[in-house]
Amino acid sequence: MSFSKALLPEFDREMKNTRKVLECVPDGKFDYKPHEKSMTLGRLATHVAEMAEWARTTITTELHEMEPGFKPRIATTRAELLEIFDKGVAEGREKIAVAMDEDWKKIWVFKYAGQVMISQPRSEVMREMVMNHMIHHRAQLGVYLRLNNIAIPGVYGPSADEQPFQVAQAS
Repeated sequence: MSFSKALLPEFDREMKNTRKVLECVPDGKFDYKPHEKSMTLGRLATHVAEMAEWARTTITTELHEMEPGFKPRIATTRAELLEIFDKGVAEGREKIAVAMDEDWKKIWVFKYAGQVMISQPRSEVMREMVMNHMIHHRAQLGVYLRLNNIAIPGVYGPSADEQPFQVAQAS
């Protein structure tokens, strides 16, 4: 089985789960941050939303360079978050579906201020820096939502807000 064919079901599941969490981000709370060292909710949610674009970038480029002073995008509404995310998912999925195993073996490089930060085969970049990185920040986003008393959707099963097992046990 090709890497793309093996990856697509996981990609689809994680994108579906990520969208469920992004749908919970409330307008009007984008400036919230739980700690002075934390990102704002708006920046974190945007980071999660834009990571779907990285799938396309990973497959279509071999070098990504970032310079000091880079200003990250920050959405201002849930609708904007979902638009960024949905576009990235569609473009990423399209590129994954047609990528050949040879494409996944090519080395992908990320440089910051001219210094190599990542140099790995695209397949590793996709798993670590796209999928796992998104899952990591999605979990952080769930904490931000919980701290704002916003119900969290189940991702790998029911969340504490969906507890069908507790309801059944209480009966």
